[in-house]
Amino acid sequence: MHTMWKGTISFGLVNIPVKMHAATENKDVKLRQLHKECQSPIKYKRTCPNCDREVESDEIVKAYEYAKNKFVVLDDEDLENLKKEQGDKAVEIMDFVKLDEIDPIYFEKSYYLSPSEGGGKAYSLLRSALEETGKIGIAKMMIRSKEQLAVIRIYKNTLVVETIHYPDEVRDVQDVPNVPEESNTAEKELDTAKMLIDQLSTEFDPEKYKDEYRTALLDLIEEKKNQDETATAKEKPKPDNVTNLMDALQASLDRAEKDKPKTKRKSKTATQKKKVAR
Repeated sequence: MHTMWKGTISFGLVNIPVKMHAATENKDVKLRQLHKECQSPIKYKRTCPNCDREVESDEIVKAYEYAKNKFVVLDDEDLENLKKEQGDKAVEIMDFVKLDEIDPIYFEKSYYLSPSEGGGKAYSLLRSALEETGKIGIAKMMIRSKEQLAVIRIYKNTLVVETIHYPDEVRDVQDVPNVPEESNTAEKELDTAKMLIDQLSTEFDPEKYKDEYRTALLDLIEEKKNQDETATAKEKPKPDNVTNLMDALQASLDRAEKDKPKTKRKSKTATQKKKVAR
């Protein structure tokens, strides 16, 4: 399993060297966009609307837009120093709370923690302490250039880091439109709804739930492959040296012809007058 972060987690005087691994993965079926005419993949270019040209990666800088079209440019060195300053700190568990005190709206992404060399005993100590007390740890840590608020808890036999949103990242529920203030539900309707909930109540089994759309889409793709309903992108023709030479010669001839000074043709009348005069 790929290690995406290494560091130390501490609580009190106990330090645990750990490695962090992504606990989940995106299983979405990614579809490419093709040009309908030639089946070539569409490319997106980074362009500058002011210079009206494509820009390279080394021409791009990061900036914060503090007002319309007004920016504070941030150097890569400044950002790296700031990231290193925060990233070098040990991840300290600040508080211990009960898991059910945190609403699920705060949870963001899960990561597995494994002990680094020499950290197995301290890892087991924290795991046992969390299990015995029924608590989870609240900590801050740097992940991908962002200081994340996180909880450390147990999933089966493994410590897990769950990144959670800061309070100001959760939108105010009062801004949700058209939510009725009071319930006007009739008692009979409520009893029927509760009866239905009772009938559908069961223990949570994650293996029971499948992504039916993804399965159907993959089946459709496989079916089209088997029926040879496929497309191949046309390769862009590469001009050889002879073609390049002929193009260059033709362009040179065209330019020379265009730049050649035009000579004035003498009219027939002027020529006849000269002959009469002789």
